[in-house]
Amino acid sequence: MRVTINKSAVKGRVTVPSSKSMTIRALMCAALSKGTSEIVRPLVSEDTNAAVTVLRQIGVVIKQEPELWRVTGGTFQAYPQNLFCGESASTLRLMMAVCALISSRNRLTGGPSLSKRPVKPLVDALQKLGVDVATEGNDAPPVNILGGRPIGDEAELPGDISSQFVSALLLLGPFAPHNMTIRLTTPLVSKPYVDLTIWCLRQFGINVEASPDKFVVRRQIYRPTRLDVEVDWSSASYLLALAAPCGDIEITSLNPASIQGDRVILEYLSQMGAEVRIARDSISVSRGKLKGIPAHLADYIDLLPVMAVLAALAEGRSEFTGVARARLKESDRVMAIKNNLEKMGVSVEEAPDRLIITGPAQKFSQPVIIDSYGDHRIAMAFGVLGAAIGGVTIIGAENVAKTFPAFWNTLRRVGVGMVIDEK
Repeated sequence: MRVTINKSAVKGRVTVPSSKSMTIRALMCAALSKGTSEIVRPLVSEDTNAAVTVLRQIGVVIKQEPELWRVTGGTFQAYPQNLFCGESASTLRLMMAVCALISSRNRLTGGPSLSKRPVKPLVDALQKLGVDVATEGNDAPPVNILGGRPIGDEAELPGDISSQFVSALLLLGPFAPHNMTIRLTTPLVSKPYVDLTIWCLRQFGINVEASPDKFVVRRQIYRPTRLDVEVDWSSASYLLALAAPCGDIEITSLNPASIQGDRVILEYLSQMGAEVRIARDSISVSRGKLKGIPAHLADYIDLLPVMAVLAALAEGRSEFTGVARARLKESDRVMAIKNNLEKMGVSVEEAPDRLIITGPAQKFSQPVIIDSYGDHRIAMAFGVLGAAIGGVTIIGAENVAKTFPAFWNTLRRVGVGMVIDEK
């Protein structure tokens, strides 16, 4: 699908989807609880649908109603075919922990992009816990797991590759024979996502002792609960960023005190010169004269694409550090950003863990065709840039369905002009 974005002035009051990260974590915790849990306002998207599908295949009962999913877990069954996780890395990695508890062999697979993303550190940690697990000839999926064996009490992981590895072991921790200790061999990145896992575990009766380089989980029992899923700050970041160069947007139901790390977008927008207003039940951003800023994004790596396109519109130099892990997402996001911005005439300097963007371009190249590289966040970010300058066509625009299926329609509702070619 191609979407051609026209230069637009925006104004409106909108909602954005619920949190993907919170929805998938709630599903996994509910699956590990004996009894029925209720997940209120879950996200419905490609990634969460993948999680629902594989959990059902191993025996979890999930009844879906509008705005409410009832999940009955605690009993698993063998599934003789592949457990296909689509392009959802969080589903596959957290399912590695769940499958470690099933007394049968399971094979976890993913789509083309997910099949290139590393899981070896998690495989190594699970092996140390006594789990029979291996990838098939490389460090990425497919992953074969023969679960049901007693697991050990000590594991170690690098903390600077994926927070999802730590989250998977935290899910497994309550089933250890005694206390499970998870030690980090390198500093933790994306700490807010681990904090989100710990918060979700607490809702299901599981307590975690956390320190900067170690987590301890004692033997405990998951208890079913009712969990309200927050609005997704990662999805909201694109609409908030859209207002900064293009107009005025108000988003309802955002929690400024959320545990989601990407709420830091408000600080970045304010530093760049946009006007940010926080009300009791909404957050608004209005157009401002944007200036470049430095930002260390190691804990907020999903914000890199949208921060990069804002930097392309801002006056001066923006330097983003802590970006190396962005190369291991649905695409190599550093490469995708650099290639697309340079195609538009923007000055970009790249280093392994750094991206420097000097804006604005003396003259943006238009019209221009942007390659999303199969990545939802690249597509959404360049949709924001398209609304600011016009003449931008994004190929692979359908990838927004991974986390924000209504993204293009939401942009239309606030005044973004576009032509959509479904072919």
